[in-house]
Amino acid sequence: MTDYAADVKKYDAGASDETIGKIVKHLGIALRSRDASMVACSDPSELARVSEKWCGKKLGVTGAAADDAVAKVCEMMKADNSKARVTFYYLVAKELGKLGDL
Repeated sequence: MTDYAADVKKYDAGASDETIGKIVKHLGIALRSRDASMVACSDPSELARVSEKWCGKKLGVTGAAADDAVAKVCEMMKADNSKARVTFYYLVAKELGKLGDL
């Protein structure tokens, strides 16, 4: 959990450990695999999945708003070769103003 929090706090120093914990819990077993614990911004099908499953099903935001938030986070994290899924999901939720809904 500490590693996830430290990574998120590189982008949002005021990030809540409780909110980060909720994302970690949501992702669960997926975080055990190195590949599944990362987001590939170069893979359109993965970005579509994030938009559909995380933005749509979990956060209740669909369409262009979800796609735009995912694209903005890809741009924000472009310097990171390994984009941690927890951090990515946190930033998407923040971009959409949905951190309080987690």
